[in-house]
Amino acid sequence: MRYHLLSLTMALLLGNTAIAQPYDYQNTKLKDDRRVELFLKHLTLDEKMMWMSPMMGTPRLGMSVLGCYEGLHGLALGGPAKHDTVPTTIFPQAYGMGCTWDRSLIRRIGAVEAEEVRWYAQGTKARRKGLVVFAPNADLARDPRWGRTEESFGEDPYLTAQLSVAMVRGLQGDDPRYWKTCALMKHFLANSNEDGRDSTSSNFDERLFREYYSYPFYKGITEGGSRAFMASYNSWNGIPMCVHPCLDAITRKEWGNNGIICTDGGAFGLLVSAHHYYPDLTAAAAAVVKAGTSQFLDRYVPHLQEALEKGLVTEAEIDNVIRGNIYVALKLGMLDDPATTQNPYAAIGKDSTAQPPYECEEVRQFVREVTGKSIVLLKNEHHTLPIDPAKTKKIAVVGPYADQLIYDWYSGTPAYEVTILKAMQEAGREYGIKILYAPDNQKGRAETLAKEADMVLVCTGNHPYGTKADWKFCPVPSDGREANDRHSLMLPDEDMIRRIQAVNPNTVLVLVSSFPYAVNWSRDHLPAILHVTHCSQEQGHGVADVLFGKVNPAGRTTQTWVKDILDLPPMMDYDIRNGRTYMYCKDDVLFPFGYGLSYTRFEYGDAKVLKQDKQKVYVSVPVKNVGSCDGDEVVQLYAHYPESQTEHPHHQLRAFERVSIPKGQTREVMLEIDKNDLSHWDEAAHAFVHETGRIRLEIGASSADIRTETDYYPLKKK
Repeated sequence: MRYHLLSLTMALLLGNTAIAQPYDYQNTKLKDDRRVELFLKHLTLDEKMMWMSPMMGTPRLGMSVLGCYEGLHGLALGGPAKHDTVPTTIFPQAYGMGCTWDRSLIRRIGAVEAEEVRWYAQGTKARRKGLVVFAPNADLARDPRWGRTEESFGEDPYLTAQLSVAMVRGLQGDDPRYWKTCALMKHFLANSNEDGRDSTSSNFDERLFREYYSYPFYKGITEGGSRAFMASYNSWNGIPMCVHPCLDAITRKEWGNNGIICTDGGAFGLLVSAHHYYPDLTAAAAAVVKAGTSQFLDRYVPHLQEALEKGLVTEAEIDNVIRGNIYVALKLGMLDDPATTQNPYAAIGKDSTAQPPYECEEVRQFVREVTGKSIVLLKNEHHTLPIDPAKTKKIAVVGPYADQLIYDWYSGTPAYEVTILKAMQEAGREYGIKILYAPDNQKGRAETLAKEADMVLVCTGNHPYGTKADWKFCPVPSDGREANDRHSLMLPDEDMIRRIQAVNPNTVLVLVSSFPYAVNWSRDHLPAILHVTHCSQEQGHGVADVLFGKVNPAGRTTQTWVKDILDLPPMMDYDIRNGRTYMYCKDDVLFPFGYGLSYTRFEYGDAKVLKQDKQKVYVSVPVKNVGSCDGDEVVQLYAHYPESQTEHPHHQLRAFERVSIPKGQTREVMLEIDKNDLSHWDEAAHAFVHETGRIRLEIGASSADIRTETDYYPLKKK
């Protein structure tokens, strides 16, 4: 749920006036744990309970109150709900960001967002101020019917983990002592059904917990450095996640999350009203604290007070969980003396004459770059694309998303926007091409334009929040969003596309969507299809750059695009071994995981294992651009275990690199495999066990397009 300052009244009562007075916890020469303990000793019991809200701070001690922001693909201070309408930089949806397969790009996105967070939190323009950012979403999109597919990087745990780590690092910055913002990952764990999410249980064994569902969160904490995540609404094997024993036993004690664990919005109340797990909210409040959850995104104070009075929970137990919240505040610089702090991020936003980050031309060009890199070219017969201006005099741009950008439930409000039509009109003036436009085919107007055009671009897809921002309102079966799963994979406008193609075979589908569609007819009959997600303020330029060849597309699918909804197991079957994802899918698919076309061609040479050490295996493969233009290739490495006595997926992504290769040149691509990723969870041993037999390393352009392979033999134990 989107958090809308449920504790706003509390913050207003506390105030935000800092008192200039030195305190012992402000001594930055002390160790972090010592400073946290000193601060804790200054708090009253009431103040300690306030620290269990997302509004962190204690004005009585000279500390302003700061809250949190949504930030899946840019800082959200607006969007459909428009609580604030101040502008921010808006990137493609997280699903599109994932399609870039580019760690460095994702890290830069996080850094841009963090700059704006500090600018608003420390400046004076925004009503809402916070330094905790709800991002990235480390959930796995195991099923394309999931309504929140748009928020995920994809179905694969390794890819999602790598991009989550990159996003965390971008949001938190590079300073060894301070964080620029706190990256709070969502939603732990296995939250990939919306229908009934407030009371359903995601059931699977511990091996899938360790290898699949929790893996991106594990990496986000242990490699990315995140010290915060949100517990999901659902249960895992019958126990609601915000009170699940794994929160403390695994994420805190094994992985080292000594920071925030928060409930999802309203999840505390759902323990009683939906899960029926506790008899009342007093018992539930005590259980939340005892489980290690440290923040409520709900009205909780009266119930926690009653739990204290009845002896169901102790002040010491509250101390135990809020230490993590205080630690996060320390890392953000909130425990420093503002007059003497060495926090390198403390000055951002203080200069009222400085240009806002969202107005910087460099940032705007970066969003355009990200958008172009996120686009997946799904089909391109007979070199239909890029568009040849010498052979093209008129282009008809039609469809509902030709001239409007639709922002999802977690978007902010950009300072400007470039639609596909606007960008095509700009390109038309540049190349001398006339651009025709129709928003739909009412009275046959799109067909009429198609008859006179050399090419038709049909821009259609889903509406990210069901045409209006009402909760649980999604009138189109193939649409989906938070609280609503999809009940169809069919593209509603495919009949319109068929009519247009009948009068102009040179019809290109620009699929603007938050998730895959079963576009079987379009795949079989249209010469070209490309996919772009919603929300980017530079969506139009990104699409036009690809259409005209200014950008050579290299986006890759991050989910298996199935041919039919009947190819999917039941929605609530969380055992992915029953035919889910590219790792276990048994059916022929529309587009495989890791798939995407280019305007050039790449040839792979022989792969070889160069070396290995205690931590990693290093594999090298030469890749040559043998086409007529420069381009990026996403080189993917999958592991297969032909000699293992343990059941494994068909193959598993274990390394990848997006590399730029000029035409005619060869690049030696180095792929690094973490040896821990070549192990499996043994439930009997309750530990990861390394493979000892031969491992086949398959390298190629997608999970279904393996170009070369080599064998790896693990080092034998002495």
